[in-house]
Amino acid sequence: MIDLLQQDWQHVPGIVADGDELRVTATGRSIVEQDGGGGQADPPMDLAGTHLVGVADFSFRASFADVTADATLSLLDSPPVIADEFRLEPAGLHLTLSGDDLRITVFDGASPDDVSEPRPAEDEHVTLSDPEAELTVDRRGGQLEVASDGMTLSTLPLGDVFGSGELWLGLSSDEGTFTVDSLTAAGGASLATAGPVAADAEPSPDGLQALAARSRPDFLVGAAVALGPLASDAHYADELVGEFGALTPENAMKPQALSPRQGEYAFAEADALLDLAESKGIAVHGHTVAFTEAMPRWMQDLPSDTEDEREASAEVLLGYVTTVVTHFRGRLDSLDVVNEPFDVDQGTELQENTWLRVFGQDYPVVVSQAVHDADPEVRQFVNENGADVPGPRQDALRQLVLDTNAAGGHIDGVGLQTHIYDLDTDAVSADDLDTTLDAFEDAGLIVRISENDVTDAQGQAAQAEQFATILATCLASETCVSYTTWGVDDRYDFFADDDGLEQGHDLLFDDGEPTPAYDAVRAVLAD
Repeated sequence: MIDLLQQDWQHVPGIVADGDELRVTATGRSIVEQDGGGGQADPPMDLAGTHLVGVADFSFRASFADVTADATLSLLDSPPVIADEFRLEPAGLHLTLSGDDLRITVFDGASPDDVSEPRPAEDEHVTLSDPEAELTVDRRGGQLEVASDGMTLSTLPLGDVFGSGELWLGLSSDEGTFTVDSLTAAGGASLATAGPVAADAEPSPDGLQALAARSRPDFLVGAAVALGPLASDAHYADELVGEFGALTPENAMKPQALSPRQGEYAFAEADALLDLAESKGIAVHGHTVAFTEAMPRWMQDLPSDTEDEREASAEVLLGYVTTVVTHFRGRLDSLDVVNEPFDVDQGTELQENTWLRVFGQDYPVVVSQAVHDADPEVRQFVNENGADVPGPRQDALRQLVLDTNAAGGHIDGVGLQTHIYDLDTDAVSADDLDTTLDAFEDAGLIVRISENDVTDAQGQAAQAEQFATILATCLASETCVSYTTWGVDDRYDFFADDDGLEQGHDLLFDDGEPTPAYDAVRAVLAD
């Protein structure tokens, strides 16, 4: 018997240990779509704490008290995969108590028709005679049985959804609070607790970062990272910790993750990533402060029609900036203070968003000053796509930074994303990137290659060549201070288009194995 209340829950948003109990509070976490709409629920899981391994048949016992609205216990076969605009729901069971109604939801891990509205394999409601009675979940072979107060509520032929031999735990509420009085697990002799697998990963003396340091000791080779695979996938953890010297939180530091509700903050998962980075000697690039996308609804809807409204909203936004940057002060090497300021059609006009409506065209100045006041040591960047090659968009980005600094800002440089979605239209030549780096150097600015990924649609050889070209050109320029790929392993690289859910193949690793692109990048660093 394992008492799960005594395990590590400190990095789970909305959960506070209180003696022999856990107090759970709704976080309101959701994932908005690119246009700012939607809001797929993203209930927190215990990723950086404790999960169960050696799982075969098992028995869970749980009891809740003081439920003000709803209470959910989640038992998942693996952590969810979080993409920019949706969450892929893994196989698992969710029990949601609301009054005397218990909702039993089972997902089988199948690819959804609609990523923003995944449909469970089983979804039923039962009425409880005593909502505070102990709930039990038993798995016996291919059967799942849910019971309360000794009475069977549902028997489902879905026990095979738990096939990984692991169980990941979640406690959450949509709208209220509740207390967990007891939470235990029992199973065979092999059932045990485990922490995140990344704890066992070690930097490689022959990894990409180690190779880079031999020629440019201060140059950083990084990757965008998600906590779920870093905690659960040993291959992913070894790839990140072994090869890279820097990480960018892929989603954990965006506004919708840090402050789902106005005035409330959920730093737990971002802190878990930073704790891991510090323990492995990995630098962290923060991503991001002011951004049109990935904003919680409350931030999008701040009023700005009148001067009084703008003043009140400005106080709220600056309070957010100060709180967030102060919280991470001293733990970040650098930070995107403004992300993707220009319109999405590759133009040169500032995007219409909350920051623009409240502060006007000079909002980058205001944000930069607020960041500097909260952490004067962190290096500040403006991060943008489509500015990797000479042209009007690049000129506009450079001028925006120069104007911002002339007006009192503290921007150190720019992030050039270098997303290569189509080699015919997006490819970056060595000459163009060299000209670009010279232009920013002449302006007194440094550069990060911030989100590089390259499609393999024209073959892995062409993909590898483009990766190598970008890194080699960056590495040869003193003004280019770091190189980051937008992800670690294609196993977790998903996007949605008109054909539904698609898996990308545009990173240095695929399903735990290095790709030819990795070999090409490695050859550049070893030369």
